[in-house]
Amino acid sequence: EPTRGRGPMGACHTAAMELATDRGFRFPVDAGAFWSAISDIERYRAWWPWLTSFDGRGLATGDVWQCTVRPQVPYLVRFVVHLDEVEPCRRIVATVDGDIRGRAELMVRPTAGGCEVTLQSRLAPRARGLRALAMLAPPVVRRGHDWILDAGARQFAGRALAA
Repeated sequence: EPTRGRGPMGACHTAAMELATDRGFRFPVDAGAFWSAISDIERYRAWWPWLTSFDGRGLATGDVWQCTVRPQVPYLVRFVVHLDEVEPCRRIVATVDGDIRGRAELMVRPTAGGCEVTLQSRLAPRARGLRALAMLAPPVVRRGHDWILDAGARQFAGRALAA
C-alpha cells in the first residue's frame, strides 16, 4: 500500500475554477519496477474500475490516450492525454484536453526502500456542467479529484505492484 505525502506534497486546492495538485505517494518498489508496471497500459482498466474507457497505444513521447473517468461524484469526465515528454523511470509531462484542460507532470524518484511518485497538475473544468459544479460546489469537485488520486494509488499498489 502506498503512503501519501504530507504538507505541501499533499496539497490540492481550487482557485478560479482551477484544480492545482501537488501530491506525493511512496511505493515499496524501486523506480524500475514502478515504471515497468505503469507501462503496462493494457491493464489500466483492470486496475482502475473507475476508468470506464481507455484507448492508448503506449507510454512514450507523442502517444495520445482517450480516457473516461467516473469518480464517486455525479459526473463522468472525458478527456484526452497528450504525452508531451516521457523519460523512462523518471517523469512524464502531459497536456490534458476535453472536459478538463491543463498540464500534469508525474515524477519518479528513488527513495530508501522504494520510490516516491509526485503528481503536479493544474487542471480546469471545460465542460459546461463540470464548470457549473466547480463554481457551485468546489468541495464536491475536490473530493472527486482526491478520491481518484487516493484510490488510484491504492489500487495500483494492490493490483499492479502486488503481482
